[in-house]
Amino acid sequence: MSFQFDSLKYNYPTTRKAVFGRKGMVCTSQPLAAQAGLDILKKGGNAVDAAIATAACMTVLEPTSNGIGGDGFALVWMKDKLYGLNASGPAPMGIDPEELRAKYGDTLPKRGWVPVTVPGIPSAWASLSERFGKLPFEELLEPAIRYAEEGYPVSPVISRLWDNAYNEFKPTLKDDYFKYWFETFCPKDRAPKPGEMVYLKDHAKTLRELAATKCESFYRGAIAEKIDAFSRECGAYLRKEDLAAFHAEWVEPISTNYKGYDVWEIPPNGYGITVLMALNILKGFEFKDPHSAETYHKQLEAMKLAFIDSQKYVADPRFMKTTAEKMLDQGYADSRRALIGDTARMPEAGDPNCGGTVYLCAADEEGNMISYIQSNYNGFGSCVVIPETGICLHNRGRNFYLDPASGNCIAPGKKPAHTIIPGFLTKDGKAVGPFGVMGAFMQPQGQVQVLMNTIDFHMNPQEALDAPRWQWTSGMNVEVERAFPYAATEELIRRGHKVTVPAESLLFGRGQIIWRDEDGVLCGGTESRTDGTVAAW
Repeated sequence: MSFQFDSLKYNYPTTRKAVFGRKGMVCTSQPLAAQAGLDILKKGGNAVDAAIATAACMTVLEPTSNGIGGDGFALVWMKDKLYGLNASGPAPMGIDPEELRAKYGDTLPKRGWVPVTVPGIPSAWASLSERFGKLPFEELLEPAIRYAEEGYPVSPVISRLWDNAYNEFKPTLKDDYFKYWFETFCPKDRAPKPGEMVYLKDHAKTLRELAATKCESFYRGAIAEKIDAFSRECGAYLRKEDLAAFHAEWVEPISTNYKGYDVWEIPPNGYGITVLMALNILKGFEFKDPHSAETYHKQLEAMKLAFIDSQKYVADPRFMKTTAEKMLDQGYADSRRALIGDTARMPEAGDPNCGGTVYLCAADEEGNMISYIQSNYNGFGSCVVIPETGICLHNRGRNFYLDPASGNCIAPGKKPAHTIIPGFLTKDGKAVGPFGVMGAFMQPQGQVQVLMNTIDFHMNPQEALDAPRWQWTSGMNVEVERAFPYAATEELIRRGHKVTVPAESLLFGRGQIIWRDEDGVLCGGTESRTDGTVAAW
């Protein structure tokens, strides 16, 4: 694949430019983490080694979005083949759906022990290293351990997110066990200010143990015992047996062809299939102007149809009411496309049976690449911190439904539908590269916009990320960024979309991209809405 960018054609308001390199590249939202990954490449590590080191650093440097107690997914291009890793964990075997329905009605709580499922991130790191890594696993966690032990200055965006979390949690987290969150992350009874040093000594101890045991301690060792003991003390469901039974799962990626490019995602229980379904609908249209109301309208209507189907059907594949193959059937996509007219419409699910997350990517000189994402879900997740470990458990179980008729209804040993979705692009059987946009249910929407910016409008990676974004939230409701074209906004309103303009740009996701051409040249873009960096060699 050769780069066919209409460079600077769109002139977006950003000081960032696409970055080129040849020997290696790491893109993520934290400069210190990206640099740590690049250092691993320079030591002789490959793209997977670099990604693990970067991911471990991110649990320390950006705890507002991810942590050791979260879930992870990866797409790995290694020696001309694409591999998928699903490191999302199930609900505890002791969970009682009837008890939860009686207590909470239709919606699971956002914080606390109830939405905690088995964390998968440590297993993801160990599985990736065992299968594809070149350097010793212990060496990959050394940068994260140093940042946790010796401290680091907080970046501006993370300081703001940290402060938002503190202001939310201070008046609401009243159970005694939440005190460990405040002791760990706000020991001065406030969030750290931009540039202020943060020390996470308990994180350092835990990371050392994970390094020494190749993460076995988290599932079948001392750390598992600590998680079990605290869960029992709090009257919660998670047990060491749940942890011991878990292993990250290697899966076959799923794909669709969009205008000559193959777009790859992790199969359900992930929401990556939403991207593919939307592209299947959109491939039947021709687009000339990325900023016309006609383009935005068709994108929104296609995304609404894909999302409403995903919300109904995506679940642990053992419990889905349909299959990924049926959801991706082109005939089904054609029938959904036929529903798109000139005005906005309320989306309804079809029947395919009849016919604050962090994202990073890395590439090495040999052509190996990885698209990797990990998350605590809603900011700091459950806000349950295991004493003396620094481990903040995620709240991914909040994605479960309590409706027993749903394939995504909570049940013992069942995985929830998952929003974190790494993406990968190929053409004619050759790697183009990894891409992703983090941000809960913005992720598939951001991916579709970034991909169309690349394929339909020939934008380079930085331009594709900088372009103003939209987000469908529900029904006829759409949010657009402040930089969104005013004329297009007015026309969308005339077409029946209910458009609002939120003040916070981070609501529209944070992405990273690396593309590789046939000469091995790497071209990277990073998110201008946060503290992103492309570290290139």
